[in-house]
Amino acid sequence: MLILFIMNILVIFSLISSPLRGADSPSNPALLIDASNQFGFALFEQLTTGQMDENVVISPYSIASALTMCLNGAAGETRTAMLKTLGLTGLELDAVNTQAKQLRDRLSQTESGVILKIANSLWARKEVVFKSSFKKKIKRFHAAEMFTLDFNRADAADVINRWVTQKTQNKIRSIITRINPEQVLFLINAIYFKGKWQHPFDKEMTADEEFYLANDKTIRVPMMHRSGKFNYLETDGFAAVELPYAQGNISMFLLLPDESIGIKGLLARFNPDNWSTWLALFESRQGQIALPRFKIEYEQSLKPALSKLGMALAFDLNRANFSEMSSVPLAVGDVKHKSYLEVNEEGTEAAAVTSVEMVMTAVPARTFNLFFNRPFVFLLQDNHTGAILFLGTVCQPGS
Repeated sequence: MLILFIMNILVIFSLISSPLRGADSPSNPALLIDASNQFGFALFEQLTTGQMDENVVISPYSIASALTMCLNGAAGETRTAMLKTLGLTGLELDAVNTQAKQLRDRLSQTESGVILKIANSLWARKEVVFKSSFKKKIKRFHAAEMFTLDFNRADAADVINRWVTQKTQNKIRSIITRINPEQVLFLINAIYFKGKWQHPFDKEMTADEEFYLANDKTIRVPMMHRSGKFNYLETDGFAAVELPYAQGNISMFLLLPDESIGIKGLLARFNPDNWSTWLALFESRQGQIALPRFKIEYEQSLKPALSKLGMALAFDLNRANFSEMSSVPLAVGDVKHKSYLEVNEEGTEAAAVTSVEMVMTAVPARTFNLFFNRPFVFLLQDNHTGAILFLGTVCQPGS
């Protein structure tokens, strides 16, 4: 699920599919889908709190995918905390991995008129040894491309960013600005979507019209228009409409709050349980809609939000436990997320990238060899006052 918040409109970009058989089975991706969506709503709440005048677009699937790869290296309380944050408490790691693979395979089965591409990668600093068991799981269950890279190369970040650019069809060109000495591993998920509306908007109907911002100001935007039959919901506080792509397996849902509650009031009600209830209430109605043509680019460090959701231990340099990843003590340095979404008369194009950056909790100092085998100078100094107590040279130590 990709959740988008734009000014006065709430948009949900969702996979719509038939009920999955055996939904109670630990190997069925329905459990992971539910957990990913629950996690997405919780994270979305963290990111939109106090942001009533800014656009927010995230891909919960991308974020959860990157964190699930990282989960394979976590142990002890760190793994427990990550499982809880991701809504996966009670599931064994093998079940999580199996469901992740099944879900990715299912999402890859697209229809005519829709492109949905998912890619994972692992980028390891060449000097650091990572456990083969960890890398095998990442490759087997998450189809991650494995790279060992000299992070000291001047173009190391560019190499990773070129992969990101390719996997997002040039929509996101970078996720890493520079590589610091303590950074030893990047786990990256990239997702790209392009879908044609089942019923496109007529470009001749698009015209500049007013859009009312949350601060009561107005701006002129290109407004698209379409009339016909829609799956529609009108309930207390808001109205909503479904816009399907191609054959209808993927849809965009748009929720417009009443002026009496505004976007803040709608977001206060926006949770997984309510969404499930609302989704069942849509019905086919004749009507017309006006929707802005828009393009959004979003970038955010997810570390503060994830910490608030219970994952702080994974970022703790003194307490994080990623011993299933490497014998070198590691912690999550940051989780970065970038996204792109464009809506026009023909359809929607969207991309998102999530990078989990692993850092060494104690960066090994560069070693040196210093042999005092020739004349040298010495001094004894009081470090509190700076007073030099003795000063001398040693030219013949044996005398």
